[in-house]
Amino acid sequence: MSRNDALRAARLRAGWRTIEQAAEMLTEQGRGMLDDPHFNVSPRTWRRWEGPRPGWPAEETAAVLHDALGAWPEDLGFPPPPGWIRPDHHEEESVRRRALVSVTAAALVSGPVATQHVDPALITYFQEQLEGHYRADMYLGPHDLIGTVSAQYQLIDKLIRSAEGETRRGLLRVGAAYAALVGWLYQDAGDVGAAAFWRGVTQEIAMRSRDPHLIGYALVNQAQVRTDLGDGRAVVDLCQAALEDSQRLVPKVRIMAMQQQAHGASLTQDRAAVDHLIDQAAALLDRVDDDLPWGNACRRTPGYLEIQRATCYGRLGLGAEAVRLWDQVLDVVPETARRDRGVYLARHATAAASAGAPDHAVQIARTAAKIAAETRSARMRRELGALQRAMRPWHDAPIGQDLVEVLAPVTEGT
Repeated sequence: MSRNDALRAARLRAGWRTIEQAAEMLTEQGRGMLDDPHFNVSPRTWRRWEGPRPGWPAEETAAVLHDALGAWPEDLGFPPPPGWIRPDHHEEESVRRRALVSVTAAALVSGPVATQHVDPALITYFQEQLEGHYRADMYLGPHDLIGTVSAQYQLIDKLIRSAEGETRRGLLRVGAAYAALVGWLYQDAGDVGAAAFWRGVTQEIAMRSRDPHLIGYALVNQAQVRTDLGDGRAVVDLCQAALEDSQRLVPKVRIMAMQQQAHGASLTQDRAAVDHLIDQAAALLDRVDDDLPWGNACRRTPGYLEIQRATCYGRLGLGAEAVRLWDQVLDVVPETARRDRGVYLARHATAAASAGAPDHAVQIARTAAKIAAETRSARMRRELGALQRAMRPWHDAPIGQDLVEVLAPVTEGT
């Protein structure tokens, strides 16, 4: 076939007599649908789509085409990339969603329960299991762990109802850590509603434990959700609340609150606050010496604070400065931290695009897309979505089509 007759026929059915009119109408449709004044489809792009090698449109563009013409790209003559699953064929995703909802119900098991003896040694057992879950999260991603970790939380909750004295307080502390991990797994899986629910569970148990370090940690957890929602002022509020009586907190919790507050500052475009907060946190790193089993990213992750700075610089639009930081940071991030490394690579690629280096951005994105497809991390897909937006100036160029091909495996499950 010498041209894409399926798209041409759909264009004519829509009443768009010329390619120029089609490009104009789809641009208008996309700007309204996505609430994005920068969305644009040029006549040159549409002309290529009606040619013998139309390529595959970006995810957002595919949705706009469906909204405008009532058909998904594969029904409009576009050859689908490997792994593409059209949104109306996501039965598997619906099943997974029902499973996630049932897991969340683990936090709402009604009592009373039969009284039983609770050995204090169980606290150590659950703490040791928790460290293993943290390591598994680095390798597996969220979906394979949510059920396991939430089931253990449910057991801890049951034991708390029977335990007394210091044993009960110890189980409350470890229970809060488990709830925080479930919240994080949901957040990484892209379910912000479930993540916020479990962050609330974490806050409740932390308050019941009366442990100031856990209460501060729980507030930072809630701030992480607000960061994903783009609510910079709420992030700052929560982190300032965590730091209100900072002298009572171990250095690790203060570092967590300061770096998260820096993310809030980046969302409000306050670079001075970003640098000040991260520099303050860096001054505390050598003082982290607690034996708490949770929140240890600052001593487990090489270059932890510079990773946060580079991420904040990316939000601030400081592409060239972010690229320089990512170049340094990624040299020390171990290959074993595969999921986190994928997120960092996606952010690095976006910074490169913002700095006007699209070829470098696509080169970096190749590895990030492979990791995203393997781990099914929604957080990573979201970062790659930011890369697509940063690459819009090159959408019609060959490098833009290269990016479409690189990201094709990530369309699975979206």
